[in-house]
Amino acid sequence: MSVALRQGPLGEFWYYFRENRGAVIGLWVFAAFAFVALFAPLLAPYDPTQQFRQSVLLPPAWIAGGDWAFPLGTDPLGRDMLSRLIHGARYSFFVGIVVVVVAASGGILLGLIAGFAPKWLDSLIMRLMDVILAFPSLLLALVLVAILGPSLTNAMIAIALVLQPHYVRLTRASVLSERTRDYVVSARVAGARLPRLMFVTVLPNCLAPIIVQAALSFSTAILDAAALGFLGMGAQPPTPEWGTMLAEAREFILRAWWVVTFPGVAILVTVLAINLMGDGLRDALDPKLKRS
Repeated sequence: MSVALRQGPLGEFWYYFRENRGAVIGLWVFAAFAFVALFAPLLAPYDPTQQFRQSVLLPPAWIAGGDWAFPLGTDPLGRDMLSRLIHGARYSFFVGIVVVVVAASGGILLGLIAGFAPKWLDSLIMRLMDVILAFPSLLLALVLVAILGPSLTNAMIAIALVLQPHYVRLTRASVLSERTRDYVVSARVAGARLPRLMFVTVLPNCLAPIIVQAALSFSTAILDAAALGFLGMGAQPPTPEWGTMLAEAREFILRAWWVVTFPGVAILVTVLAINLMGDGLRDALDPKLKRS
């Protein structure tokens, strides 16, 4: 432990993070997912919308009747499954990034305001968040997308709005526990104005639980986007989004298992890896959970 402390904050963080083997595996899987998402056009053998009509519903290459030109087979329109899965990683990564940034930005701001606001404004903000949390998240996102119109952009907006209350409650709770500490009182006595107290003095000390929440929200965003895509309210065909791929192929599940299995496995592995990584972040960033 003393070695980790001598290495500085980053070394201490990695010291505790690597104790969770599942978190390290999740980190490597997430790094691979991010690499595939960023370099999808270079890694995919074909354009994800290109159709090979002579190779419709071709099985994976290791099964009789397969072709190594299409290692994971083709879908009902003759499109290469591997190329669509690789490009689907890009859409899922984009959804996760946008949703987390939008939800966290708005949620942190409202949480800071609620933590420092007069009691009536604090109650107003938190009761509004309670109303949003009273609805099932996927159902509320579905209603919002139905109002805005089915598209990937509207799906991201809806998911971000649904996830925002979690950041508001988490930030407010952290602010209420920090604002009575000596360093905040000292800054207030020294003449620090409210914006400085909120964003410079208090917020940096509230980031640890917010970072963990962001990691878990990333996986939730991918799952919700896939669910909305499966229901036809998210990304629209021919977009190679994993949930949309499942929706397009569900009628072929009995005679072409690969068209639904591979997108489902991609969602499962990605979400599991991010959740494992989130557990490691929680262990490394929460002083109460650090093991000596």
